[in-house]
Amino acid sequence: MKKVVTVSLGSSKQDFEFKTQFLGHSFSVRRLGADGDSGKAWELMRRQQASADAIGLGESSDHYQVGLRTVVNKETERLTNVVTRVPVTTGATLRRLLQVRAVRHVQKELGSYFNNNMVLFLSGMRNYDMAVAMSDYTKNLSFADAIFQTGTPALLGSIEQLELYAKGSELVLNNRTGQMLEAALSSFKKGRVRAAVAKSHVVVGTFEEIKAVGNLANLKGKTLITSAVDDERLEFFKECKVNLVVDVSPRLFQNVVGINTLEAMILAALEKSPEEVCDDDFDEILNELKITPQLLHPTGNFRNIRRFAFVVHPLSQDYIRKGFPIPKATPQFVMDKVEMLAAHMPPMVYCKMENIISPSGAEAEGWLISVGGTPKEMLARSPEFTYRRLLHASRIAEKLGAQIMGLGAFTKVVGDAGVTVARRSSLPITTGNSYSASGALWAAADAMRRMGLVDLSAHGKKVAAKTMVIGATGSIGSVSARLLAMAFEEVVLAGRDLKKLEELKASILEDSPGAKVTTSTNYDELLGDMDMIVTSTSGAGKKILDIMKVKPGCVITDVARPLDLPPSEVAKRPDVLVIESGEIELPTKVKGMKSIGLPTNVIYACLAETIVLALEGRFEVFTVGRDTEWEKVKEIYKLGLKHGMKLSAISGVKGVYTDRDIAKVVELAQKARLTWNAPSAVKAKASKSAVKSLSTDASGTKKTPAKKVVAKKAVAKKVVPKKATAAKAPAKTTSTRRQKLAAVV
Repeated sequence: MKKVVTVSLGSSKQDFEFKTQFLGHSFSVRRLGADGDSGKAWELMRRQQASADAIGLGESSDHYQVGLRTVVNKETERLTNVVTRVPVTTGATLRRLLQVRAVRHVQKELGSYFNNNMVLFLSGMRNYDMAVAMSDYTKNLSFADAIFQTGTPALLGSIEQLELYAKGSELVLNNRTGQMLEAALSSFKKGRVRAAVAKSHVVVGTFEEIKAVGNLANLKGKTLITSAVDDERLEFFKECKVNLVVDVSPRLFQNVVGINTLEAMILAALEKSPEEVCDDDFDEILNELKITPQLLHPTGNFRNIRRFAFVVHPLSQDYIRKGFPIPKATPQFVMDKVEMLAAHMPPMVYCKMENIISPSGAEAEGWLISVGGTPKEMLARSPEFTYRRLLHASRIAEKLGAQIMGLGAFTKVVGDAGVTVARRSSLPITTGNSYSASGALWAAADAMRRMGLVDLSAHGKKVAAKTMVIGATGSIGSVSARLLAMAFEEVVLAGRDLKKLEELKASILEDSPGAKVTTSTNYDELLGDMDMIVTSTSGAGKKILDIMKVKPGCVITDVARPLDLPPSEVAKRPDVLVIESGEIELPTKVKGMKSIGLPTNVIYACLAETIVLALEGRFEVFTVGRDTEWEKVKEIYKLGLKHGMKLSAISGVKGVYTDRDIAKVVELAQKARLTWNAPSAVKAKASKSAVKSLSTDASGTKKTPAKKVVAKKAVAKKVVPKKATAAKAPAKTTSTRRQKLAAVV
């Protein structure tokens, strides 16, 4: 029978002795505590080597391998040197391997768990290899070595700083003066470290180190990485409401043993000294035993909270007035200067959103980070001006611990629509355009259902209605066009570049053979034929369409930010329903969120995409560039449903539309349609040069010349609309409509 003795500087009250089978051998394992007396520990180790096959030394500082330098602890060296007959170990080699394996295991099992976490090492030198492994997933590493050993108020903030500090500490602190310095200012040191613990997401240390600086106030909700967690220690973590404890030492026996004991047992079984066993030998044994870290949930309710950041900015001078106490009587030339100065301000945290909980149990929290430029100021400067501010925002988000960042409003339009920012940023970037496109169709379908002027019950066929996408070659517009071509009988692609429109049309016909797709660069004459219009331009306030030419009862979904249709334009046509894209309602009541110009708990679809990706743990560049993939639109829509996202009540420039508001629009539209003549009937001849339109079959063959199609549209008609059902239709999205939309999106 192999005999292993562990001498610990800890309390003798925790001593134990047991027999077990391990690696094909019978073992007797005994622990002897020295109650903090190094002289007693020295004597115990000297005596026990006479009968033991291997000896472990517990709760004593290891020798540290930091970078290329080994830092020797003289007290540990004195205690281990007394053992000359049998192998002796502090467990340093096995601890190092188990720590690295634990980080990799948790990262894989819990889905990118450590990505951009703020990790505090109470001793970076003892856990150097774990820190290197952790650096693969986050740059937010800090080390308390300098505070504990010298009393300096600052943490070490990188592995490079830790290596430099280790070099200096070996020369300066490894003597009597250094020991006195380490013992001084105990209260001050603990106070500084307690504050650092409160700001961290993950804390690494021994139980004694954690207990010395931890309490309910700063450990609640944290992740701890430690070893040898027994019932007493777990109870402490439970009292402090710790979220997750990663115990790197495996629970192989009935008694909780330290890593030094486990390494001593391996050395005894192999009958080799520590110098004769390499890392590969230990790895082979760990794989053979299928050893994994213990993941303990002290509260019984594990919370995997993911973090995001999202960039917002003022859309006009009015938004700047809301954010700063600027008098209403401020002259325009002064406001112009204020707008220019705001564009040069550094990004700042606007608010923090918390308590976003998915029905799946996933949680998210994040920060809205504001940049000061309005669309007018961004357009007046080169894209690089905005890129630098977005990258500055990315660095702020990274330091806060965000794991993905979204670009909102005009920041996702500038330059190459997020491609450059995604390439330069350390964080994954998304523009949110996939969910914006999905939300646009979602909102439009809901609005048309509530209007009741178009029959949506097609029973597998396309809806008998005409739709138009203005700005169709843009990222959101192109995807909206693809989706509309799958659901509606006719889609008009409107924009400025006919060549790009034709390329988009050809691509749509590949996905939806037989779809009736029309391209137009002078689309005003076609507005009067449309049942639904989606505007998705980056015009930044320029006039996009003549609303006076739109058919009564038409649904216009304004996806652009800033809006393509200002309130003054919308007011001209009370018989037209203008909605501001599809805003999303969060699954739970969000905390800490300041106003973004929407009702409580309602957010823009681009922000919702960032949150959904965070909830799903998809920390990746999802949507950037101007060619949004409709497969991603479909994917983010389904992920949104999975995480409880709902279409918010339809809103316009004056706020949420009630059933009464919609019924009023329908009433006015029905009355106006009795005398309505589409403007295209007045000047059909003008459309010849403006429209390139073909009815195309599944093979792409031209069936009807464009001019004949236009001529047919030029016939004036009086429309007798169906009876409106808006007052009876429910305001909320029904499951039937959701299923119908899911078939398309």
